[in-house]
Amino acid sequence: MAETMRGMRLGAQSLENESGVEFAKRQTAHFRCAANHQFNVVFSLEAELPQTWECNQCAAIGIREEAGVPVEVTGISADEKRSHYDMVLERRSREELEELLEEMLAQMRERRAKGRLSA
Repeated sequence: MAETMRGMRLGAQSLENESGVEFAKRQTAHFRCAANHQFNVVFSLEAELPQTWECNQCAAIGIREEAGVPVEVTGISADEKRSHYDMVLERRSREELEELLEEMLAQMRERRAKGRLSA
């Protein structure tokens, strides 16, 4: 009976095969961090390549290299990390953020008035 029962690891393997699947065209970007770690990141061929990427060994910012030469980094310095707030400001204007804040505060006040303090 033990020979007929088979098990498998949960979530570790897909039962689908890759035959007939056409993968998206890809490109590899080469990066180097200040600690001289070299690493590669694969992107879609249509994707705009970032100038920097976080090193997976030391978490420093790595600069993309093209033909062994670092690309010029614009915007932030290679040593400076962006905060979550900086990234939010890249996606939304301060006016939009103020409007969202007012909406959320109004919802919280309404819940508090009804006696429900949690969402």
